[in-house]
Amino acid sequence: MNGAVRTSAGVVAPVEAVELTGGLLESWQQRNRAATIPHSISELRKAGNLDNLRRLTDPSVGKYQGRYPFLDTDLYKTLEGLAYEVGRDDAPAGAREFFDEVIGLLEQAQADDGYLNSFFQDPDQPKQPWSDLGWGHELYNLGHLIQAAVAANRRLNDSRLLTIAIRFADLVVRKFGKDGEEVVDGHPEVEMALVELYRETGNEDYLTQARLFVDRRGQGKLKHTIFPAEYFQDNAPFRELASVTGHAVRMAYLAAGAADVHLETGDPTLLQALERLWDDMVATKLYLTGGLGSRHSDEAIGDRYELPSERAYAETCAAIATMQWAWRMFLATGKASYLDVFETVLYNAYAVGLSADGTAFFYDNPLQRRPDHEQRSGAEAGGDPLRRSWFGCPCCPPNIIRWMSELQDYVAAQKDDTIYIGLYADARIDAGEVAVTVQTNYPWDGEVTITVDKASSAEQSIALRIPGWCTDAEIDGAEVTDGWAVVRRQFVAGETLRLTLPMAPRAHGSHPHQDATRGSIAVARGPLVYCVEQQDVAAPVDDLLLAPAAVATAIAREQDSAVVLELTAGVAPVPPQELYPVITDQQTQTAISEVTATFVPYFLWGNRQALAMRVWLRAAN
Repeated sequence: MNGAVRTSAGVVAPVEAVELTGGLLESWQQRNRAATIPHSISELRKAGNLDNLRRLTDPSVGKYQGRYPFLDTDLYKTLEGLAYEVGRDDAPAGAREFFDEVIGLLEQAQADDGYLNSFFQDPDQPKQPWSDLGWGHELYNLGHLIQAAVAANRRLNDSRLLTIAIRFADLVVRKFGKDGEEVVDGHPEVEMALVELYRETGNEDYLTQARLFVDRRGQGKLKHTIFPAEYFQDNAPFRELASVTGHAVRMAYLAAGAADVHLETGDPTLLQALERLWDDMVATKLYLTGGLGSRHSDEAIGDRYELPSERAYAETCAAIATMQWAWRMFLATGKASYLDVFETVLYNAYAVGLSADGTAFFYDNPLQRRPDHEQRSGAEAGGDPLRRSWFGCPCCPPNIIRWMSELQDYVAAQKDDTIYIGLYADARIDAGEVAVTVQTNYPWDGEVTITVDKASSAEQSIALRIPGWCTDAEIDGAEVTDGWAVVRRQFVAGETLRLTLPMAPRAHGSHPHQDATRGSIAVARGPLVYCVEQQDVAAPVDDLLLAPAAVATAIAREQDSAVVLELTAGVAPVPPQELYPVITDQQTQTAISEVTATFVPYFLWGNRQALAMRVWLRAAN
């Protein structure tokens, strides 16, 4: 399990008995079962991931397929998601068979000492295990194996994967523990997994190992090749990092792992560093959508305010990693602001990574598409115009699967006699002394009804998050403090609480140091960022001008099970032919005409014809 951690040291702890019963999030889970999982299982088989394990005991299968040493993780992430699904009455087609088949192959492939990696165990591979910790990803692989194993043990009472993971983890402790080689992995991930394995087994060696991996960074323990130390978050000890840096996924995974170590050890120096890094990221390095990472060349975060729209990398895996970090910071502090970011990422930077039909994926997630853009890295001669059905490095699709299966784990938390409802969705929440049913059409509207199904005879508290974007929430009998509306009394089964979160459309500007979007306006409503696609406006989207007043008067209407915004935009004069014309006076953004434009939720863009798209539009005078 990658986020709904079991911990005794945090300020709050997750409510484990939560079930999504309807609404957008539950429909995403249905799509995951009906389309994304069967599609991905088929792609994994075609890509040779299973055969790479099979050939270790049967060389007649053929050569290793794929160019990367971490392709086993795509199986592990899928297994983690399947641990939530195969026991259901509506389990995805072929899911149980795939689940059992992969576990059987892993049992056969694992070496006597516990080592497991189909790339380095390949008899034709000249590299030896542990010879390239910068790029070998063996510990990264172990991390995803552990998370799948813990999920299977908890959800299915199936310990087969856990047995495999423990053998591999014990090897790592022997080799790299207190008395072993002082190394770190090039791709953080194993840190949070080892902490979770400690929680599951009670073996403190795993917690110690996670702490060692965090503490060893920035001490010259890793050989850097291709990219410098900053790429690996190895340029300084973790507690001394000046800002989030380097490869975006690695950075957020490392921070999530460090947060887990803090949750179990109570180390205040880790929390201080995490809060400082988080605040700097949110203030200077996070896209409006919650996306993280501005550079394609090294999938890196970039400098402060370096946030180009059309070249936003904002990898889908980085969105998931950011949510993992946000959730742990919430558990450590109880602050609603971390869930504000979690929610922004969930409905925008994460959700956009999957097509409406659940069978195609974005790897990177720009906030703008030019009319002639092709979705490619630059190494290919051509590229798909929009989402792809699979990738040569398919880390994002299985990551989407596991996160989608686990969405209910991030709805609620509890501390003592208080239940915190942090995400709004149709759900049943049983926190022991208190059980409630939540009904809402969120994020399309802000009406939330909580019905108490069970309550003790003592006073209890129900705390409802007031999102940071909402300035005029309405709820009777609540005291609003630090983003939480807290209702405290002796509840009675059958009574209801009603929360109203008005969702007026908002116009967002950007910091003046943010060159790419300075002087531009973006549109949001509730937790959703909106964009305009060329299909929905008669003028070229690059020539549209937008005024805050037009956003404030936008009309929200239902369209295809979503809420779109209809507003009036200006059309700029025909631009000059010269790329850099000489100007003798201040250029203006005065419209020569007006046009009606329909803005759609950003996560839904790219499901039609591949045309231009923009989140940020030039501001009108």
